[in-house]
Amino acid sequence: MFELKGKVVIITGGAGVLGGAMAAGLVKAGAKVGILSRTKSKVDQKVKEIKKNGGKAIALVADVLDEKQLKAAKKKILKKWGRIDILVNSAGGNMKGATIMPDQDIFDLSMDDFTKVTDLNLKGTVLPTMIFGQTMAKQKKGCIINISSMAAQQAITRVVGYSASKAAIDNFTKWMAVEMAHKFGEGIRVNAIAPGFFIADQNRSLLTNEDGSLTARGQTIVNETPIKRFGEPEELVSTLLWLASDDSSFITGIIVPVDGGFSAFSGV
Repeated sequence: MFELKGKVVIITGGAGVLGGAMAAGLVKAGAKVGILSRTKSKVDQKVKEIKKNGGKAIALVADVLDEKQLKAAKKKILKKWGRIDILVNSAGGNMKGATIMPDQDIFDLSMDDFTKVTDLNLKGTVLPTMIFGQTMAKQKKGCIINISSMAAQQAITRVVGYSASKAAIDNFTKWMAVEMAHKFGEGIRVNAIAPGFFIADQNRSLLTNEDGSLTARGQTIVNETPIKRFGEPEELVSTLLWLASDDSSFITGIIVPVDGGFSAFSGV
């Protein structure tokens, strides 16, 4: 297990399915975690779960698109623990209007929803990085881990808004890795994880039927994944801990696929 004892982590989207699993993994590795999400009840529940299991966590209720709320969250965590060592930008998602339905084509796209999805995934990563990353710059030490997607690396039908914004995350990860190393030294690293297909609240109805069987889209995904299944949220944790720990001290600017071989398979 990679060692994060005493490290202070902020994880945006930390009350969600994937973010929650990653938060639990960080705590198990010894980190103190700030769970950041905009829904107070979900944040409080996740913090309660962590504390019940003996971990250290605080609630940071904030919208990743609200600069004022993010600055208040930074003030709260610095007052509590005095530093920020790791930022995990897990908040993100999709919405119906930015997705092309089976009976639609690209010209039916809602530009309003496309903008909302782009803001959530891209701006919702850039803004927390700027606010919490500034503390790391002052410390000359820190680690930022963004969450990309398989949708960023090749064309996946229907999810145009999500795909475009996650592709931007890949570029921003590389750009920010260079910027931080050039301006603030080798102590600050920026990387990303690109999950394959995991079932979460946002995509459950697209991938599974009410009886738990796979939809046609879900079956296609499994067929194109060499390991022949969806990922489990906990399977993101080992890669996260590796990138967050000092064991990866010479690694910055990369996007690591955790995808069951999806990105390697040509389909033939």
